[in-house]
Amino acid sequence: MSSLGVVMLVHTSLDRAEQVARHWTAAGCPVVVHVDRKVPDGTYARFVASCSNDPSIVFSERHRCDWGGWGIVAASQSASELMLEQFPDVRHVFLSSGACLPLRPVEELIDYLAERPRVDFIESATTSDVSWTIGGLDHERFTLRFPFSWRKQRKLFDTYVRLQRAVGYRRQIPDGLVPHMGSQWWCLTRQTLSAILQDPKRKQYDKYFRHVWIPDESYFQTLARQYSTHIESRSLTLSKFDYQGRPHIFYDDHLQLLRRSDCFVARKIWPQAERLYQAFLTDQTSAMKPAEPNPGKIDRIFSKAVERRTRGRDGLYMQSRFPRHGSENGLTSSPYSVFQGFSELFEDFESWLVTTTGAKVHGHLFGPDRAEFAQGETITNGALSDSATLRDYNPTAFLSNLIWNTRGERQCFQFSPRDTQEINWFLARDKNAQISVITGAWAIPLFRSNLNFSEIRCEAARLQQIETKQLEVLTSVWTKARMRSWTLADFIESPMDPLQTILDEIGAHQASHLTEVPTMVDLTGFGKFLQNLKNQGMHPYLMGDFPSDDVFGRQTKPFRKPYLVQ
Repeated sequence: MSSLGVVMLVHTSLDRAEQVARHWTAAGCPVVVHVDRKVPDGTYARFVASCSNDPSIVFSERHRCDWGGWGIVAASQSASELMLEQFPDVRHVFLSSGACLPLRPVEELIDYLAERPRVDFIESATTSDVSWTIGGLDHERFTLRFPFSWRKQRKLFDTYVRLQRAVGYRRQIPDGLVPHMGSQWWCLTRQTLSAILQDPKRKQYDKYFRHVWIPDESYFQTLARQYSTHIESRSLTLSKFDYQGRPHIFYDDHLQLLRRSDCFVARKIWPQAERLYQAFLTDQTSAMKPAEPNPGKIDRIFSKAVERRTRGRDGLYMQSRFPRHGSENGLTSSPYSVFQGFSELFEDFESWLVTTTGAKVHGHLFGPDRAEFAQGETITNGALSDSATLRDYNPTAFLSNLIWNTRGERQCFQFSPRDTQEINWFLARDKNAQISVITGAWAIPLFRSNLNFSEIRCEAARLQQIETKQLEVLTSVWTKARMRSWTLADFIESPMDPLQTILDEIGAHQASHLTEVPTMVDLTGFGKFLQNLKNQGMHPYLMGDFPSDDVFGRQTKPFRKPYLVQ
């Protein structure tokens, strides 16, 4: 008997669910199936009879499962209890759905978990550290009551939420619990799962979470923090969502995309995707090379798809993004450049930029303490003072005056989430602004600091929230600035092309091709630092696909490789 057991939640396409269940049991993994109570009894009986010749497939007590309701948690509980009771050899329990499909040989997943016998794989982050909450409810989903269905009774749902807010109603979170959220598709050890299901306070916890909104994204994610000794805050199941929070469906033409992910399981698979089921439910020993699951490999493609859907294409307008023109005739008089994350990543970036472009390069003009003018000046053109108080009285006038009074000389300055953020909309709407952003680079000073890790985690969560809001502004449909952004991982993997592009747009006076670049800071151990943040409940998503071992593809320590272009 395998050390891995699979709990499968099924509500449709029962023939595909049976096909996948038999694939699991053929590798020695027992499967406990929960079938939604909404499935007709006759259909359910035929499904049970069809699977009856496989003793490793058993069926649990049925619950009615509605989206966002308690039934999904109850189904997971019942099936998990049956799994632990009937299959004592199981050490890890993998939660999946009937629309999930194994992408790699099951034996590889078994071996992977056997090497990590005490590790729980469950995405678990606090509400302040996640970006996927849809519908305007984050912490309130834990403090309000939700007796009405968001999908079927939307008006009643919204009205009841507004009423609770108006009267100041707040539910009491059980003592000792810190709400966490994440993907509902987890893989837990027997020790952690049994501790959750056998907790003396389970009735109290169940009563509380029964009235939490979308409890399947928070019940196990919160309680696992109570008992687990080692949480990897990630799911082993590849699941992608669009900008509205709806799951992407994988079709036959996604075959190569799924192979590239190196993930063990994917959802949501179209039931008629015959090519996918044939390709992955066969002997795959030679089809895929063993590798660490890495869904980030395909994130870029999904990001581009979301951008195309939400932003459309230049010059092709649709009703949802029809532009609203401003009445002003230009916000500033001359082009200028804003760099975010560069001075954190490179040790001598400002002096290098002066040498390369001949521009006037300032530090953080909107720094919290003072305006860092070039060469340490305290007063610059136009009698502008470096006083933060005077600058913040009217930051837009401060910047427009600086650009006006330095006409004929290209101005560049640094920016970061630590700086005054009131200028963001002005920068975004200014067609003269050239904005270059390395997202997540603010974590580098924290990585190199000597702060306690608890302080680092709080500061990282704060800065990530600030940068996320800033990026929403810079990528809005009203943005007229020339804005480019790279995740920290993408930039480190190939820094020359972005630097060359930026300098070409500025109009560097020197050679057309870079022959000298600034010195990159030593980032040895940075990937592990990010994983530690994730394991502590903070979800660092702005850095991109940064490997925990600091290895990009065939390159080792990419920040040490030479960049000279001959």
